[in-house]
Amino acid sequence: MKKRIITLAITAALTISNMSAYAAEIPRESAPLNATENQIQIVENLISDILDEVQSGKLSYTLAAGYANTRIRKAVMANQTDGYGILSPIAQNAIRVMRDMQIRPEAYAQAEAELKVLLADLITEVQNGKDYMEAVKEAYGIIYKSVDASFNYDEQFSLDTCYRDIPTVGMEKLTVTKKLLLEAQK
Repeated sequence: MKKRIITLAITAALTISNMSAYAAEIPRESAPLNATENQIQIVENLISDILDEVQSGKLSYTLAAGYANTRIRKAVMANQTDGYGILSPIAQNAIRVMRDMQIRPEAYAQAEAELKVLLADLITEVQNGKDYMEAVKEAYGIIYKSVDASFNYDEQFSLDTCYRDIPTVGMEKLTVTKKLLLEAQK
């Protein structure tokens, strides 16, 4: 009986450790710009198995987002998260980006190829120490200008949000931009 309990405990421990070894990580490029690594890690620990299901195509965005929000809410109410208010947006963005990458991989591949050329100088600047946040703002401006040459980033973002006229850009371009700049920062 004692051997059986010990065997069960060891099996459970090994199963849990193997599950976490394969757990999906939150793509850092999906995180809101003001999210800290600690906050991202907290969310990752809470929903990595949900992200696994999203990556494998077993969960839709809506179900995954609902499950993630429920877990985050329970963790916040149990004071397990230091009350971080950005946890839900981190989860929502990660799920949305992972799902979109799964559904439209060709769009992300095309965006990466285009952006490596369009942002080449900026990527080099980040590799040489340029501030990441400043580079993201500049990159977004370059992308918007590539869609509408008359776009003025500072002018548009100085307006109240209801009056802004920002060119339409696919989510994949903004996500891949952050990915390329994060890679350049390393």
